[in-house]
Amino acid sequence: MFGDLMGMMGKLKEAQKKVEATKERLNTVMVDEQSSDGKLKVTLTANREIKSISIDDSLLEDKEQLEDYLILTLNKAIEKATKINEVELAAVAKEGMPNIPGMDAFMK
Repeated sequence: MFGDLMGMMGKLKEAQKKVEATKERLNTVMVDEQSSDGKLKVTLTANREIKSISIDDSLLEDKEQLEDYLILTLNKAIEKATKINEVELAAVAKEGMPNIPGMDAFMK
């Protein structure tokens, strides 16, 4: 009984290490997004850290328009990055989970 418990604890620690390694790797996965007319471009990591923003000079003339572009484009980029992040981390977490009867229902 304790051997099984120790084995499960070992697998959980291994899974935790894999999750941390995946989080580190996601810092190198870049997500690019741009406005529909290409006047604003942003790049984030899959961990949702902004790496760059490129703004066309024409947007600098209208503060409200620039703010709208930033909100829309950043939200689209964050949504993409979040999906990548969740899929990658869920796959690693599921792979490393010990086989506990009944847990499959929670992993769907």
